Amino acid sequence: MALLMDHQFRLLPADKQVETRPFLEACSYLPSFIDCLGPTLFAPIKAEITGNLTKIKAVYESHPVRYKTLQQILEAEKEQHGSQWPRVGATLALMWLKRALRFIQVFLQSVADGERDEANPNLLRVNLSKAYDASLRKYHGWLMQNLHKAIMYAAPYKTDFLKSLSKGREVKDEECLEKIRKFLNNFSATVDTIYEVFSKMNADLEYKV
Repeated sequence: MALLMDHQFRLLPADKQVETRPFLEACSYLPSFIDCLGPTLFAPIKAEITGNLTKIKAVYESHPVRYKTLQQILEAEKEQHGSQWPRVGATLALMWLKRALRFIQVFLQSVADGERDEANPNLLRVNLSKAYDASLRKYHGWLMQNLHKAIMYAAPYKTDFLKSLSKGREVKDEECLEKIRKFLNNFSATVDTIYEVFSKMNADLEYKV
C-alpha cells in the first residue's frame, strides 16, 4: 500500500483551488498503480493517463504563475481559444484525465467497501466493472467497450493486487484496505472538485472514441 500512501494528494484549501504542480506530481505515480492491475493488459489506460499528464504539464510549465491552479488553466484557455474550447489544449487533456481518475476512484472505493462476487470473492471483476461503468463506458464505442470487458476478465486476483500495492510485502488485507480508505480522502475530494469545475464551466464533452 506504500505505492499510494507515499504519494498522497494534497488536502484541498477552503476555496477548493487545485494547485497544478502538486496535482501533476501526485498523478505522476498513478501509472505505477495501474501496473499493479497488469502492466500489459492495462497499458492503454496507463498510456492515456501519461499522455494527458504530459499535455497538461507542458501548458503549466509555459507559465507556472498564470497556470498555478487547474481552474486558472481552464479559465485562461476558455478565453484564448474561443469557440474551439473545450476541445483543445490542457482542457481536453484534463477532461480525459479526470475520467481515468474517476475510474481509479470508484475502483478503489469498491474494493475498500468489500464489494465482490460472492461466488468468486478473490476476483476484481465486480470492482472493475463498476468503475468502468461509472467513468468511461459512455464515452467508448462498441469496440473499446469490448476491449475493456476482455481486460477485466484477465485482471489479477485481489490478493495479488493488494500485495502489489504493498510492493510485494506481506500485509494483512484489512490493513491494506484501511490505507486505501485514507488515500481516498484527499484523492476523492480532488477528483470530485475537478468534476464540479467542469460542470460549472459547461466544459464536458460526451463524444465517443
